[in-house]
Amino acid sequence: MRLLVIGGSYFYGRVFVMEAARGHDITVFNRGTYSMEEFGVTQVKGDRHDAQSLAECKGDYDAVIDFCAYDAGDVAFTVKHLPGTIAQYILISTVDVYEHGDGAVKTEEHVLEHRNLAGEAGAYIAGKVALEEELRLVCGERGIPYTVLRPAILYGPYNYAPRESSYIQLMLTNHVLPRFVDADGRFQFVYVKDAAWAVLKAIGNQNAYGQAYNLCQDDEVTYESFFEMLRKVAEPETVQALQEIPITVASAMAQQVPVPFPATAQETHLCSNKKSKEELGVEYTDFEEGMRRTYNAFKHVFS
Repeated sequence: MRLLVIGGSYFYGRVFVMEAARGHDITVFNRGTYSMEEFGVTQVKGDRHDAQSLAECKGDYDAVIDFCAYDAGDVAFTVKHLPGTIAQYILISTVDVYEHGDGAVKTEEHVLEHRNLAGEAGAYIAGKVALEEELRLVCGERGIPYTVLRPAILYGPYNYAPRESSYIQLMLTNHVLPRFVDADGRFQFVYVKDAAWAVLKAIGNQNAYGQAYNLCQDDEVTYESFFEMLRKVAEPETVQALQEIPITVASAMAQQVPVPFPATAQETHLCSNKKSKEELGVEYTDFEEGMRRTYNAFKHVFS
């Protein structure tokens, strides 16, 4: 199949391209910060908000996979200015689009968040909610089948966002791990390669047209269980050298200790992966195995 990947050079998109390039003709459209040509794909450099740049993505595509739509208008602009036909539009969204604070485990039918939440996170959520609604409207008007994928917290090799890699770095370079004495939040991860394969399973899948899917592993994780898993996958000598630092979440944030995951019960935001398993056939990597692969990848970076 001929695929257009918008974004696609950083983490989730990069891993997807690495997997998909083995069997598909891929054009990657982005600003060209990171080269993707080593994977045998065509890379078109440009700004998604520039019509002339999009016009360079010539030809018809069996699917457009949009990894970097963040603001209202991004989908509509892309559909309007791509010169060829689009057989399917796949939008990468987030499980954070669901209404917050009600404590329910979110299925894909749950109401979306339409309140104006504070900060950068609130702006990000508002953008994704607007884009999902825009996708349904624009693609509906043009008769373009669409699919929405909503990943939970992505983790895995190539993730240089300050999340799990921050703690692996602390283990290997500072020989410490925090212990948050007041963190009672719970959260879910999704291994990046599982999320990449979910995209592949959605491409050209008529059962996925007009559908949204949560992408999240089975395990509910806490900071305590997350740190315990890091100890489990690390080498014995690394674990023996570790010093555990008890600290409150507020103190950690004040001292710029990473607190990248939900730390309070109020922030807890859990979802069901049943639909992605049953309809897309997504198989989720065991958390221990995924963290072992992730740790082994990053230990070569930080050792």
